Amino acid sequence: MEASWQYTGAEPVKIKKFLQSLGMGHRLFNDIKKGEGEFLVDHRPVRPTTKILPNQPLTIRVKPEPVDPTVAVSHDPLQVVYEDDNWLVIDKSAGVTSIPGPGVANGTILNRVTGYLIDQQSPDQRPHLITRLDRDTGGLLLVAKHHMASSMISQQVQQHQMVKEYTALVSGHFTADHGTIDQPIARVAGQVRRVVADDGQQALTEYWVEDQGDDWARVRVRLHTGRTHQIRVHFAAIGHPLLGDALYGGDTSRVDHQLLHASHLAFLDPFSRRQLSFTSPLPAVFNEIMA
Repeated sequence: MEASWQYTGAEPVKIKKFLQSLGMGHRLFNDIKKGEGEFLVDHRPVRPTTKILPNQPLTIRVKPEPVDPTVAVSHDPLQVVYEDDNWLVIDKSAGVTSIPGPGVANGTILNRVTGYLIDQQSPDQRPHLITRLDRDTGGLLLVAKHHMASSMISQQVQQHQMVKEYTALVSGHFTADHGTIDQPIARVAGQVRRVVADDGQQALTEYWVEDQGDDWARVRVRLHTGRTHQIRVHFAAIGHPLLGDALYGGDTSRVDHQLLHASHLAFLDPFSRRQLSFTSPLPAVFNEIMA
């Protein structure tokens, strides 16, 4: 894999500092430094400590990643919303798991993307899931097609700079059109579920009420942190569990899984320096219940 950027600063800068300003993580820089790739300035190989002059191009080359032998290969279908040399944006159906785990060794998004890259004869065949969704949550997932892309977006992930919005159908009625839920979330020993607890990790959820019926509300939700089950836990904690969410006390009389959909995803592409934005339509079950 190879990528290039033009340095537009006014003063000379070290390669590491420039790459960090673009978003590169420490691990990839160190891997290249140890021989897993090379740095080129003006198309000539240079040492990692080299300074780049204004208007000089920097290129990095990284060795391709082969298939991970521990990940089964699946050729099950994928709904690809967007693809370029670095990224895949997938629209996942509810009921499909993101990554292999206990009881699910194949057929996950990771297995399918691995098969997809093999079918394309991509030089890099070890995808990296940047975002993940619960099995019964559908919608948009971002996948890095190689570890350079995974590293270049790591700062946006760690600093919660990616825009991730969800649509949820929850029970009850709201009196305000906008709100935030700022409550820490903790694990429950020996269980999958999480709870709001004083000793938990800080978690912040923002929401907008977009439509309401007699016993339901459609809310647009933006995550400002990324805790497991965050939306499900937070709305249950304020008395508005998601419809279909048996784990957190939601009404299951009309649907057998939580009505949560990753409807919007946006991020700054560290390669093109363009903002990329994607939207996924709601599954039919949402409209059926609202009707």
